[in-house]
Amino acid sequence: MAALPENDYSVTSTSAGTKMQMTQRDIPQSVTIVSQQRMEDQQLQTLGEVMENTLEISKSQADSDRALYYSRGFQIDNYMVDGIPTYFESRWNLGDALSDMALFERVEVVRGATGLMTGTGNPSAAIDMVRKHATSREFKGDVSAEYGSWNKERYVADLQSPLTEDGKIRARIVGGYQNNDSWLDRYNSEKTFFSGIVDADLGDLTTLSAGYEYQRIDVNSPTWGGLPRWNTDGSSNSYDRARSTAPDWAYNDKEINKVFMTLKQRFADTWQATLNATHSEVEFDSKMMYVDAYVNKADGMLVGPYSNYGPGFDYVGGTGWNSGKRKVDALDLFADGSYELFGRQHNLMFGGSYSKQNNRYFSSWANIFPDEIGSFYNFNGNFPQTDWSPQSLAQDDTTHMKSLYAATRVTLADPLHLILGARYTNWRVDTLTYSMEKNHTTPYAGLVFDINDNWSTYASYTSIFQPQNDRDSSGKYLAPITGNNYELGLKSGWMNSRLTTTLAIFRIEQDNVAQSTGTPIPGSNGETAYKAVDGTVSKGVEFELNGAITDNWQLTFGATRYIAEDNEGNAVNPNLPRTTVKMFTSYRLPVMPELTVGGGVNWQNRVYTDTVTPYGTFRAEQGSYALVDLFTRYQVTKNFSLQGNVNNLFDKTYDTNMEGSIVYGAPRNFSITGTYQF
Repeated sequence: MAALPENDYSVTSTSAGTKMQMTQRDIPQSVTIVSQQRMEDQQLQTLGEVMENTLEISKSQADSDRALYYSRGFQIDNYMVDGIPTYFESRWNLGDALSDMALFERVEVVRGATGLMTGTGNPSAAIDMVRKHATSREFKGDVSAEYGSWNKERYVADLQSPLTEDGKIRARIVGGYQNNDSWLDRYNSEKTFFSGIVDADLGDLTTLSAGYEYQRIDVNSPTWGGLPRWNTDGSSNSYDRARSTAPDWAYNDKEINKVFMTLKQRFADTWQATLNATHSEVEFDSKMMYVDAYVNKADGMLVGPYSNYGPGFDYVGGTGWNSGKRKVDALDLFADGSYELFGRQHNLMFGGSYSKQNNRYFSSWANIFPDEIGSFYNFNGNFPQTDWSPQSLAQDDTTHMKSLYAATRVTLADPLHLILGARYTNWRVDTLTYSMEKNHTTPYAGLVFDINDNWSTYASYTSIFQPQNDRDSSGKYLAPITGNNYELGLKSGWMNSRLTTTLAIFRIEQDNVAQSTGTPIPGSNGETAYKAVDGTVSKGVEFELNGAITDNWQLTFGATRYIAEDNEGNAVNPNLPRTTVKMFTSYRLPVMPELTVGGGVNWQNRVYTDTVTPYGTFRAEQGSYALVDLFTRYQVTKNFSLQGNVNNLFDKTYDTNMEGSIVYGAPRNFSITGTYQF
């Protein structure tokens, strides 16, 4: 990556989308970079918070800690760390979206299908978290302390130092601690995180990086699902935002351990080979309560969704003791460089990857009946803990993915560049009850025409092949998604590529798309059932501007509009906003350079979901709304700064879940952060 001012909101070049280093203008897809500076300005401290503030990414919040993220109408499940695919597990909440951003340099988002990079061509987006490395040959670092609403306290240290006199071996340590309550009654979260990495120049052409990452997240009284949305007469409930279904004894604890290594070998001036390897283990243990019921307005008593099936089916939820471990091993080896043909310079990248993921989870479940809770209007978390029965094996599956891939960027003429590539993937999953194996070749083609030194236009195509983790009402996994992804766009680069703009038009055609039924899978401890929809088409337009307007002014602005329908013209995932606008900016005052001010707004249009219930079809609806954030930072001395943030300035009440429960977003909140750099 080329050097640029540390306070920029973008980067001048990236390998996102193709593994070939180039400017964003040269990539024939829509790309967003969220830099470390923007994360610090906006106080984006988890991956989930980064995605909520990224163009064309929407969130569906299941409860206090679990969320699904979508782009262009479809769920995002392509996640990477330093270019190596990792796995997102929403059902068991293994902490993927809770990854602390203090450990990462930036986040790169490529919208549209990225099968060339990840082995599966999901047309939503691919998220790549780029780790911090030891880049300094002298001792430097910073420490910070933050205090905010709901008793939040957060402490972070980021230190770099050479380990040898010549600086050829360097180390970086990032560590932190956070403790906070919530607007939700009884909720508390405690988080500890650490990353240590050593970067070594083994010679003039060889670099080795090795590191270890640890995160521990302990949550007391988390919710499992939201508040009951519907009354038995079909009317919708409304609650104080502090209301929670979590009992006093509920908890959800997670521990993440990762080791990783990168070896880079350069050959002459134009070629290099890169080997990435990682091993991660995520363990969790939780005891929580899930409420799935309708409310009788007369007395507040809960009525179960299956009570009309007869005696014994009148349960209104349950308590679950869930635990388990996920192990992931991954290798990625590739080479990239340039070559000359017909008197012109071209680029080539080729490689292979292997990953193995094992999920082994245990569960114990007990139904809850109406009389045990009493009137929900009076529920305050004082609910007796279950006399737990022994856990049984709930899930044991192993997924293998092997891939070979290659791509070349051919300069057909001085202003015209063609990118051609393909990825062959062998995907196999073995579960307790069945095995499935698929082979697929994902082609990729992109054409970029440089109009002049600042403007270019592009077109790209890739096929879609995406295995799914969603299950239908019988508990069977849905077949892989297949289809095609088309994109046309216009890009520009300014300020030596410090500022980029993108205008993109896309069309996505898919079969076997998972669409929520709004009801749980029977006997699944609350897991939502999905159905496969064929002939799904998503089409839309998006615009983004990101980077430095001037040396003192940083801006990210984006707007998008799309339509997603099945083959009968029905809206697909209408719980997701079709139109969104997101903006955040910072400005350092020339007349008072110690002072930086800024803020932003996220706006989305109306969303809804129709849910079939024993009492009829009910529509959940959230009108359009805007969230406004502000921040200011003052450089008190050369080394010490103070920053204040306010989120949801106008204290907007909004619902982040359009299914059978209500999950309110965060009310207005404040924080102040002191940072000392040395």
